[in-house]
Amino acid sequence: MTIDCRGKQIREINRGIRAGLASGEVEVLNPDARHNLAVALLQPGAVRIRGSVGYYCGGLMDGATVHIEGSAGWGLAESMLSGMVTVRRNAGNGAAAAIRGGTVVIHGNAASRLGVSMKGGLIVVGGNCDYMAGFMGQKGVMIICGDAGEAFADSMYSTVCYVGGRIADLGNDAVIEPMSDDDVALVESSLRTHLGEAVRATKPAAHAFRKVVAGKKLWNFSHRDWKTWQEAL
Repeated sequence: MTIDCRGKQIREINRGIRAGLASGEVEVLNPDARHNLAVALLQPGAVRIRGSVGYYCGGLMDGATVHIEGSAGWGLAESMLSGMVTVRRNAGNGAAAAIRGGTVVIHGNAASRLGVSMKGGLIVVGGNCDYMAGFMGQKGVMIICGDAGEAFADSMYSTVCYVGGRIADLGNDAVIEPMSDDDVALVESSLRTHLGEAVRATKPAAHAFRKVVAGKKLWNFSHRDWKTWQEAL
């Protein structure tokens, strides 16, 4: 099924996408950076968007696969429960915020606050991410092939982050932990699966990534860690 967005309201487009998922695949033409495209898709099926999208594309999703051939505005895949969202270029602020599962792949760069408060799932970024990525992450995995901005992994609980490039600044209670063989295997398989073998070959080798986890000082309050809590607040 093919939907041309020109001349249509967002509600009409999204109704068409949901109806088209029953046949398995929907192609969306001329998105013209519209906001709220392909939201609340609650059944399996594939949506291919031929262009760039605006805010909150793929949000509140459970089970579908959305491929965006351009860039995405802020709030990409926000609160996704399951499924997959792929962006061929760049993504704006707050991509994959509060996701509980599924996979978000950004082939280009991600802006600030990537994966904030994520509660599960996998995020793969082929380029760089800006400040406060992983803030208050509670679960899940984040893989950044390029550089990470300031306050990276600030106040995390149990999200695990891997960075192939430079980290500008670690956030509160974020620490670097040695890579295990299992970590290397996870990064390698994730890059091969989601970025492709040809693209993966241009990225840092899996064993060159650094692993960032919570130092656990903020997990439970202690008066001895008051200074750390003040910095987090």
